[in-house]
Amino acid sequence: MRAVLLTALLACAAAAAFAVQIRHEMADFEVYRTAGARAAAVEPLYRASDGHYQFKYFPAVAFLFVPLAALPATAAKAVWFALSVALLASFLALSLGALPGRVMPSALLVTATILTLGKFYAHELTLGQANLLFGVSAVAALARLQRSRDSPAGMLFGASALIKPYGLVFLPYLVVTRRFRAAGAAAGVVAVGAVAPALVYGVGGNLDLLAAWGRAVVESTPANLTNQDNVSIAAMYAKWLGPGPTAGGLAMATSLGLVALCGAVVAMRPAGHRTTESALGARPEYLEVALLLTAVALLSPQGWDYVLLLSTPAVMLLVNALPALPRVLQVATAACLAATGLTIYDVMGREAYGRFMALSALTVVYGVLIGVVVYMRARHVR
Repeated sequence: MRAVLLTALLACAAAAAFAVQIRHEMADFEVYRTAGARAAAVEPLYRASDGHYQFKYFPAVAFLFVPLAALPATAAKAVWFALSVALLASFLALSLGALPGRVMPSALLVTATILTLGKFYAHELTLGQANLLFGVSAVAALARLQRSRDSPAGMLFGASALIKPYGLVFLPYLVVTRRFRAAGAAAGVVAVGAVAPALVYGVGGNLDLLAAWGRAVVESTPANLTNQDNVSIAAMYAKWLGPGPTAGGLAMATSLGLVALCGAVVAMRPAGHRTTESALGARPEYLEVALLLTAVALLSPQGWDYVLLLSTPAVMLLVNALPALPRVLQVATAACLAATGLTIYDVMGREAYGRFMALSALTVVYGVLIGVVVYMRARHVR
């Protein structure tokens, strides 16, 4: 009964937030909806005239929004907002359910995660973004990977890559971990998604769309590197040093280092992990996928701060592991989680928040959290 009442209360709060404020916003959802309308009319999807709100996703994504494009704007927003709230609940539930070796109460893990990442969840819902859909697809894939259901896992990873291109990071991960059936299924879904728009646009038209997508992503990146809300490694150096070859070179080197670190984490899997006594050792996929989901926001040159909501599994992992960490890492982890959750624009004020983001402090904070996750694997922390 308590769970039912809590769910009803949260649903009412979400409905009130939508009615009072959010229905007037959701700018990013309008990008998806416009792309859906263009796909239905077989029109070009990628237009420089759209400016900052240019569609930058795989052409196939536009077709997902064709039904919503047919609805009146407010009705379409209401449907997408309701779906996003449901996806948020699913993301938290799936991340909790897949977490091996839980020692902390479930309520504490969920509460700590919401306190840490709540501002990103709110921003995602206000914009009408699709990162929650991506996250649910990825964590649902993880859950199936843990149960050795490789083909469904691969299909879900492939779907996540179509929703957000940074999901392509899972393809080499599946190959390196020798989950070849999953890798094949993921590649198959991506391939089908890449060619499917040809059924509407024709082969030549689809090739034009893919080329235009590539140009849209590349050409829109430089202007976004100094945006205060960009938390990518590339943006960090651009803010510190100014855009240019030096910042670009350091960003490339650091990004490659992070990729190598992710590879090292996989290489440090405990031998005979299927029979190890450690829950994290027996189910190593959770830590690895959590790390990759956290890293994508830093690796993508257009990694906006709210993309860090994808670190939901990593935050649960870290909170659950706090009792097993050395005291210095307990303090560092707690401080970083607090710095993430408490640095809110409405609390800090425009000037202080602007300085915090201009210094890329959040990127540094997440660098520390990634370091703790790596330590957990290196020391086989349960």
